[in-house]
Parts: sequence; C-alpha cells; structure tokens
Amino acid sequence: MRRRLLALVCVTGSLLSACGMLPGAHERTTVTVWVMKDSASKDFLRRFTEDFERTHKDLRLDIRVQDWTGIVDKVRKALKGDSGDGPDVIEVGNTQVPLYADGGRLADLTLESMRDWDQDAWLPALAEPGRDGNAQYGIPWYAANRVVIYRKDLFEAAGLTRVPRTRAEWLADTRQLNSHGNQGIYLAGQDWYTLSGFIWDEGGDLAQRKDYKWKGTLDAPAALRGMDFYRRLQALGAGPAGADEEHPPQAGVFAGGKVAQIVAVPGLARSIVRQNPGLQGKLGFFPVPGKSAARPGTVFTGGSDLVVPGNTKDQFAATAVVGALTGAQWDTELARTMNYVPNKTALARAVAGEEGIAAMAAGAAHGRATPSTPQWADVEADNPVKEYMTRVLDGADPAAEARRASARITEQLTPDV
Repeated sequence: MRRRLLALVCVTGSLLSACGMLPGAHERTTVTVWVMKDSASKDFLRRFTEDFERTHKDLRLDIRVQDWTGIVDKVRKALKGDSGDGPDVIEVGNTQVPLYADGGRLADLTLESMRDWDQDAWLPALAEPGRDGNAQYGIPWYAANRVVIYRKDLFEAAGLTRVPRTRAEWLADTRQLNSHGNQGIYLAGQDWYTLSGFIWDEGGDLAQRKDYKWKGTLDAPAALRGMDFYRRLQALGAGPAGADEEHPPQAGVFAGGKVAQIVAVPGLARSIVRQNPGLQGKLGFFPVPGKSAARPGTVFTGGSDLVVPGNTKDQFAATAVVGALTGAQWDTELARTMNYVPNKTALARAVAGEEGIAAMAAGAAHGRATPSTPQWADVEADNPVKEYMTRVLDGADPAAEARRASARITEQLTPDV
C-alpha cells in the first residue's frame, strides 16, 4: 500500500519530499494530530510517534492534546478553515461524528476502510456513528462501556457463589442481597444510558429513522418493556428517582459501604477505593446480564473515532496516521495502557487479563450508540428521556409518558428549515 501511495503522491505533487526528486526532499511533511486529554498517556504518544516517524521517513507528527471543554466549537471552526494549517487528524467522540460530518466537511475514508482496515470486524457502536449511508467518516479507535461493579464480600455473605448471567438471575440475586441488610443495587432514576441498553435488548430504540425523518420511539412496545425492567431493578435500591448517577456521585454512595452493586465503567472502582480504602480487593466486575445466558446485555458503548478533515493539507499522510493508530499493534497497546476496549472484538484478548476490562469487552462486542444524527446533541442538551424515567418511577402511566417523551424527541430531531 505504501508504494502505491508514494506513486500517487509523486503524480499529484503532494508530499514532494517523499518522492526524493525535488529540492528540499530531505524535509518531512508535518501531520498535525489532535487527541483529547487523558485519551492516551504521554508515554504512549511518545512511543507511537517514535515508531511512526521511524517507519514513515517522509512524515513528522505534531500531536496536540485538546480539552473536552469547548471542543465542539473548536473542531467546527477547524473544519471550516481553508488556510491548510489546521489539524489533519482529529480524535472525536464516536457519537459526535454525525455532527461533524454534516455538510460534507470530513474526508470519506470508505476505500481504505474496505481495502486495508477490515471494517467488518469493527465494534458496531464505534463504526455505525462514523458512517453516513455508504460513506465511512469516523474510524474506530477505542471503546468503553458500563459493567456491573459489585462487592464480592457482600455477595458471599448473601450466599451467592456466582454472578448473574441473566436478567431473571440479576433480579433474584439483588433481592437476596437486599434481604441481608444492604442496598442490593444503587441505580439512579435518570440513568438513561443504562435504560437504553435494556430497550435495545428488547428490540426497541430511542428513535428510528424512516423516509429520511427521525421519530422518537420510546412508546413502542419493546421500549416500554425495557423501561419496565429498569423500573423493577431500580426499585430494589434507594437510588433517587429525580436525579442521575452523578447527583450524588454514585462512587461516593457505593464507597459508603452498604451498597452491593452499581452500573458504571470499571474505572470508577479506583475512585471508590480512594474514598474507602477498606474496599481494596473486595470489588469485582461482570457484564450487564442479558435476557439469556447466551450473551451479555446490550450496553451503550462510548469511545472515540478518528476523522480526517476535508480541508487537510495532505489526506494521504493523514490516512497513514489513522491507519497506524487504529491498526492492531497500536490499538491493542493503547487498550493495555489505558484500560480500554480495542476497536475489534478479535483484539479483546489483549485485555483478557483485567477483570473489569474483560467484562467491558464482553458487552462492547454487541454494544450500541445513540441515534446517528447531528440533532441528537439537542436531545441530550434538554433530555426528555430523563424526565420520562422520573415520571414513570414516581408512578405515572408509562405508555402516556412514553408518548409525551417520544413526541418531544421527534420535535428535537427535526432540523429547522
């Protein structure tokens, strides 16, 4: 592939230094890469840069770390620029890709995805938001999702010798944990990401597109079944019906010592132990149970994709960076370093030795993402799903509240003309 790229480069006049035929051929072309704060360690970025520049003698990397705060406006501004001095590769949240692809401002990387990057093996929750029709704009990099963090000692005290693998077992075990004087599970009433997984497991969705129009679908029978399971599970704890998992922060609640389970990313365990060192060695992890033992429950899977701006000064060079970062060698190295899920199920063995990450990878294998539309950001900004959940948990009619929330979602997903 590299030989073909250089041949094209010499014909088009790009990357002249790589052709070795013109004055200044000894100079490298700089590829500017934006990565988000805490996505990769300094040591990882250093090692990747050294390896990439050693194997790509014509290229130099300029990696710039960005803050999540204000990043949407910053990326939008960069995508609109025409000076050629903006970033050539950008890390973006997987669900943000439709927002940036709107208006044709990202490079279409479909050819490389099909020919060189084995796109059929990517995690669906990373790949699907990066795709618009037949065009692939976002290339999956890494993933993370929720699992169940549990107290091994409280399970043992309740006579539970194994973790639940089905929803029915999960409910029964949680009731048994409650009977031993503990809160069987702490599940906040507005944890809509966890609810989404239950809805998807039932075959429903938050919204669906038909005839190029999006419509809220919380009132569909499958989605109502997902909400009913959430209601039954949430009732087995004392989570507030009118707040989400950050109000109060559930790590602090769990650290209090009387909660047996929470649904969270595995990394939250570090915060729990910092707040209560007595829990060191007592925490375990298992995938969110599914409807049957044949597979874990569906979970919302977040993470990052890499995109190439349409205004990059050199798409060939940018694509080479994307291919290296998301390839098996460096993708698995990133997963080991940062405790992520790699971008392909086949690479999950790289994190099999870490209990929390292995549980996360099991769920990510068939994880999902929010509806792939730029307008979904409007839904999250004024989230009717949260209000719907609180009303149902407070005793309102689920079907009526679901119709109300679905209508609001439909309105939010309808672009202003």
